[in-house]
Amino acid sequence: MRSAERSVWSEGRDRVAASDPGLLRLAAGLRTVLSIALSLAVLAALDAGVTHLVAGAIAAMVATFAVREKQRAPQAVTLALGLPVALASVSLSALLNSRVLAGDAFFVVLIFCAVYGRRFGDRGTALGLIGFQTYFASLFVGVTPAGLPGFLGTVAIAFACAALARFALVPQTPTGILLRLREAFRARLAQLLEAQADLLDAGPDDVDRVLQQVREGTARLHETAMMIQGRLEEGTPDEAVARLVQRRIADAEIAAERLGLLLLTARSARRADTLTLHLPGAQLPERGRLPVRDEASDALRRDLAALALLVRRPVAAASGTGLAQVRNRLLGYRDDEHLPSASPAVQDVFRGIGEAARAVLGLRIALDGPQDDADDSPATARSREELDAEDAAIGVAEETEEPSEPETGLRRPTTRAAVQVAVGSLLAIVGGEFLSSQRWYWAVLTCWIVFINTASTGEILVKGYRRLVGTVLGVVAGIVLAGLVGHHTWTAFAVVLLCVFAMFYTAPLSYTLMSFFVTAALGVLYTLLHTYSLSVLVLRVEETALGAACGVVAAALVLPVHTDRRTNDLLTTVLDRLTEVTSAAMDQLSGGPPVDLLERARDLDQALADLRAATQPLTHPVTPLRTRRETARYVVALLETCAYHARSLAATAELLPTHPSIAADPGLRGAGERILRNIGAIATHVGDERSAEPVRTGPSIASLLNPGVPSTPRYGRVTDRVLRHLQRLDEAVVGLARPLDVPVAAPRG
Repeated sequence: MRSAERSVWSEGRDRVAASDPGLLRLAAGLRTVLSIALSLAVLAALDAGVTHLVAGAIAAMVATFAVREKQRAPQAVTLALGLPVALASVSLSALLNSRVLAGDAFFVVLIFCAVYGRRFGDRGTALGLIGFQTYFASLFVGVTPAGLPGFLGTVAIAFACAALARFALVPQTPTGILLRLREAFRARLAQLLEAQADLLDAGPDDVDRVLQQVREGTARLHETAMMIQGRLEEGTPDEAVARLVQRRIADAEIAAERLGLLLLTARSARRADTLTLHLPGAQLPERGRLPVRDEASDALRRDLAALALLVRRPVAAASGTGLAQVRNRLLGYRDDEHLPSASPAVQDVFRGIGEAARAVLGLRIALDGPQDDADDSPATARSREELDAEDAAIGVAEETEEPSEPETGLRRPTTRAAVQVAVGSLLAIVGGEFLSSQRWYWAVLTCWIVFINTASTGEILVKGYRRLVGTVLGVVAGIVLAGLVGHHTWTAFAVVLLCVFAMFYTAPLSYTLMSFFVTAALGVLYTLLHTYSLSVLVLRVEETALGAACGVVAAALVLPVHTDRRTNDLLTTVLDRLTEVTSAAMDQLSGGPPVDLLERARDLDQALADLRAATQPLTHPVTPLRTRRETARYVVALLETCAYHARSLAATAELLPTHPSIAADPGLRGAGERILRNIGAIATHVGDERSAEPVRTGPSIASLLNPGVPSTPRYGRVTDRVLRHLQRLDEAVVGLARPLDVPVAAPRG
């Protein structure tokens, strides 16, 4: 019974960890709710009025979500600096309340400074947010000079409660966050392996659905790997440990993705295209074969389940002869003599399971220390020796990057955004005054928000659309909630706290949902302030639409950055990063000096993530340009395929010169020249459409390496695996030429 309870608890914990990596969203929601609740409790004990309660709740929320540094000491400094900024903002709002022109002019200047402050990093961004939001809160509750001292005290109490919630009630350290992110990676890896196992039994009618689950699982695993890499520096004791964890995370991710491709190949009538894992809607050739039940396939199902079990099982429970035998069997598949009798494609899957088991073993050693080796088989002992040799060589790679020349003047993104949002806010103030002389600030708030984390006109348009949809739906919910709570103060605040938690928990997932919960909470707050009416909520929608429109107009007319230009710039960056990773990996694989390949691969992944975000206006369901939408999706999918093969090349090159069974091959030095030349041709064309430099096709990469010798690659030879990745990378790069309208030249001679 207890074992069943532990199993249910463990499975539930894994699901939570996988759905919210690092529990970052849960912690953000709890911390904000607790800071607000503490503020309300203290203010209620001081017999503060409802207006002060609302002001305190808003100030506590702002003081909590504005601080974004990862280390606790910088967080404390930012919070301490934020208090005088908030007090000054509230004071100026009260003093300028009766001076319309002066107040509006100062608000525009404040908005410009708040956005411009982003150039100074997380602290500048936080102080700008605090200054703007507390000024807005003062307008919302109607702070006057006569009531200013009381509200200053309220803000101070709110900041103190926010500090208590952050540092005492819901503390987060970089080490703790990294530990939870590692658990999330483990849970998502197990979920991906289980989804891959479902491919074996999925019939023709179900294979597309299961393939979509595999595709989503692969993307979520990569997302978690990126989150871990972004926190290694703060969450690990030294650089060597950080590089070790980074390498093992990359190995596990690549091994899992490779295993999925091998399973797809085993199901299809021909080798599965890597693009199948990256392009939404892509299907297997001929929708895959029917599931087969034979001795080999049964063993495959058993071993995939065993691999997922090894991933899920906690280290403390991972001892025992039974588990050691399972681990030994899976690692034995790395040797051809241990493979079962089956077709070559199915045998490749068993080899992939062996490589994945090795990656899982390395991940466990890196994260949890040495494991019990009493029952090791020769294959397992060899895997441990390989991992030990790799670990011992960490830290030998050094490189110095030349700093890029920063943009200056109005070309600087923060300066341009500050000018745009100031102009948009000025338009929103003027238009908002026509709609309502009392609540014009809602238009300004929307204009401000649509510029946060956006960099092009298209992104601002999509964000404004999502905010408007969420606001309309939130107005409906606000009407219902206001009717239910009436003027019951503490019931209303309880509903507000629930909405605030939901707002922060869903913010990274859906901006529309976040806007919905914000507007629903506002409906309840209006009830507490005795200003609720249907007309007020309708006015909220009108002001939101106006603010979004002003933001779009300002972005389109003032120092505009069009979506095409931004995506082209980011596409060029991705191609440059792809060139760097591929060139450095090939140089190292052919005997060149070691460099930090995994860091370069991470830069490639980050550049690709930026491009994916920038193409959202092109791929959004409401876009009328369907052909353009499909083209953008196809290009991003091809680039994800390129990034996968580049990561695999980098991970293989990182094994040199420490891996006992892998040696550099000087013949590889020229194998990637055509790929690099083609990437350069595409990048040149993206930067200048008049460029006539073509992408060149030709014979296979293997035939270039060994002219006149038929290519018979075997999975176990590192050179053949490198050639396979190079061949797929070559095909994907040539595939980029068609959607980007780059000319393709036939082979010479």
